[in-house]
Amino acid sequence: MSLAIFDLDNTLIAGDSDHSWGEFLVEKSLVDAKTFKQGNDQFYQDYLDGTLDIIAYQAFALAPLTRLSQEQLRALQAEFMAEKIQNLMLEKAQKLIDSHRSQNHKLLIITATNRFIAAPIAKQLNIENLLATEPEIINKKYTGRITGTPCFQEGKVTRLQSWLNSRELDLTRSYFYSDSHNDLPLLKRVSHPVAVDPDEKLKREADQRGWNIISLR
Repeated sequence: MSLAIFDLDNTLIAGDSDHSWGEFLVEKSLVDAKTFKQGNDQFYQDYLDGTLDIIAYQAFALAPLTRLSQEQLRALQAEFMAEKIQNLMLEKAQKLIDSHRSQNHKLLIITATNRFIAAPIAKQLNIENLLATEPEIINKKYTGRITGTPCFQEGKVTRLQSWLNSRELDLTRSYFYSDSHNDLPLLKRVSHPVAVDPDEKLKREADQRGWNIISLR
């Protein structure tokens, strides 16, 4: 079976959902506007630079969830999708997804973004399989910590391999679409790596390796 794997942020959507969520929290006055914005922007720059401490970032990003009930969080998820994510949806991305689906390829989103943010987006894109960074939940409350391996850089390879093993699948006929040099470890593993509106470092690598480069914008 062929496997079509998609990064989420700045690949299937025209922006970074993690960073947008931080901006959303600031706008809703659910966090201290100045300090949270500074942290949110700095962590995003670290991600772009390839220097992100994913554990520290997730502790920062998940902390606001610990103060809210499941009911409040579900309401915020719906508002976030309507106010922020809807405007980031890409028609060409949906056509790409539909193309793979029409060929009976198995579809998978793999993202460093935590599941709280990523799951509603994957649902809207009608992609059932999702590997994301997993927030810890105890007694129906977010603890502010993560569980398992963060789905980031080499962690994406680790998480994907475990997922493949559990389903007796492999990467023999596999595609991976990503915009970011942070995904080079996985791009180097698949049969058909595709750079999507790539950052400068990924574009250089894709050019050198003869990988396909496409735009979904």
